[in-house]
Amino acid sequence: MVKRAWITVGTRTASVAVLLAGLVGGIHLGQQHQTPAPAALTQLAVSDVQLLKSRQNQHIADRAMRHQAEGVAAKKAATRTKRAATEARTVETKRIAKKKAEAAANAGPVEFTGPIPSSCKEFSGSRSIGCTLMLNAGFGIAEFPCLNQLWKKESGWNYKAENRSSGAYGIPQALPGSKMASAGSDWRTNPATQIKWGLGYIKGRYDTPCGAWSFFQSRGHY
Repeated sequence: MVKRAWITVGTRTASVAVLLAGLVGGIHLGQQHQTPAPAALTQLAVSDVQLLKSRQNQHIADRAMRHQAEGVAAKKAATRTKRAATEARTVETKRIAKKKAEAAANAGPVEFTGPIPSSCKEFSGSRSIGCTLMLNAGFGIAEFPCLNQLWKKESGWNYKAENRSSGAYGIPQALPGSKMASAGSDWRTNPATQIKWGLGYIKGRYDTPCGAWSFFQSRGHY
């Protein structure tokens, strides 16, 4: 009886020991499966952050490059627009100037309103004006035949006469024609303005119309 009792107690003790060992082993095994390695998790987190920062930096760089390219393109476009506007203004200015010059050239002569002396009334048109202004400039009537021949050769007394090869213009064939602006802004269409300038030119270089005509006969110009 005593022996059997000890056997029963031993059996129970062994069972409890096995049960305790299994419980401890299970707990340890569960801890191994549930608890991740701290070093691996940290490394993974750092890698993700670095990748995110790298993508953000690349995005910022790309956006900066786009903005820079857009700025350069806008500047070039503004320069082209400004250049085109300047060229357009230049063309328009030239067009207006040409139109004014053509209008002036096609306009009729400015009428002479001054009195014509009796000694000049035998002439007509620009010749009568030339005779009148020559007398007003202090030259004698005997000088007019020389002046008449000189400007007949030069322009036929045509206030719109133009030498296309040299650019000489008007009754006295001023070269360039714009020189006559010193006698009046209407030098293109006013025979009197042209004649006044021509008489001043003759007086300054040849003293008299006959002196200019003599020079012309020997040289072919004056």
